[in-house]
Amino acid sequence: MSHQPESLEYRVAHFSEKLAAGECGELGVRAEARGGTVLLTGTVPSVHSRDDILRIAREELADLPVHCDIVVAETGPPIHAEDLP
Repeated sequence: MSHQPESLEYRVAHFSEKLAAGECGELGVRAEARGGTVLLTGTVPSVHSRDDILRIAREELADLPVHCDIVVAETGPPIHAEDLP
């Protein structure tokens, strides 16, 4: 009996479930299979959140190329004063 590798879509779905169940669950990050790669998209509140997601991706999808388009939201105080009319 030969062992069939898990499909990319199955692995991406499993990764998404793991994200949703963990601390990162409310962040709205999406993982999509694109060809032979995984694309991560969404917006997170901090660099730490993005790093956590990438760490989980490296653990769960170690043998797959992962492209990260996760944006870190600007949550700090504004650098410049806003000019109001």
